[in-house]
Amino acid sequence: MALIFSHFPFSLPSKTSPFCQTSLLSLPNFRFPTSTLTRCCVGSSSMNSDGRPGFKDFPYASPPIKDLMIDLISTVENRLDSLLLPCTLPQDVQYLENQCGTAHASLLLRSGAALNITSLSSYMNNSTDAPHLVIEFIQSSPTSLVLILDLPPRKDLILHPEYLKTFYEDTELEKQRQVLDKISEAQPYVSPSLYIRSVFSPTAVVLRVDTSSSGGDRLEQILRDDVSNVAQEVLNIWLSLCALDEKRDVGDDEKACLKKRDSLFKSKGIETDIGSSLPRMFGQEKADRVLEVLQAVL
Repeated sequence: MALIFSHFPFSLPSKTSPFCQTSLLSLPNFRFPTSTLTRCCVGSSSMNSDGRPGFKDFPYASPPIKDLMIDLISTVENRLDSLLLPCTLPQDVQYLENQCGTAHASLLLRSGAALNITSLSSYMNNSTDAPHLVIEFIQSSPTSLVLILDLPPRKDLILHPEYLKTFYEDTELEKQRQVLDKISEAQPYVSPSLYIRSVFSPTAVVLRVDTSSSGGDRLEQILRDDVSNVAQEVLNIWLSLCALDEKRDVGDDEKACLKKRDSLFKSKGIETDIGSSLPRMFGQEKADRVLEVLQAVL
């Protein structure tokens, strides 16, 4: 499995691919109120020994998103740490900064899992057919947020109804989706990418939350009171049923199909989520370097 944590979309050993933690931090063109976003400056207590921001600092995420991401990442690390190997990425890939100092990125890849705008993504390897994991927050203003929570399926749900029952019906993920769907400020979000729409599960949470009429405090309340609980529940379901479950064995033919499908899934995900943003923030040379390393290890 591979896990990716980032301040921007991005992938454990055994049943997971490499573990990658990323924190892509882009300085906004305007300052959000401190009640909505953390300070744009990272204090010394948040710095690494070399003066660079730490991976779990998320200095430009709003406080509730930062708190939730730290909770989610800590949960994954606590449950899966024994499966993860040390990071071996080159230093020039672990940390990026543009010439103007207005865009920063840190990337930690640990073999066994990978973590990936603020998001956590995990890609299972072909020793199991269990679903991947995607948790993503895209905040465009202090009062607007796109939220994605899903376990993208790795098998055709029409041809394999038992897969649908095991991972989506028996887990009651639909109840979690309905909790957030009932929020009055939430509306369905339709991605402009047909590919992105095609990979979601039937229980995917894909919402745009707009609190422009009630302000940023209301968005923070929704994140802390509603989104946090649902995200933790979805993560715990995935950890128990997918990442740590040893019951789903697959045959050699199916492993080959899963390997091919996953390779396309990860490549397209990296291309869509990272490849379109890194060149703009860090220049084409640094972007190509990061993408080359990720494509090689994920």
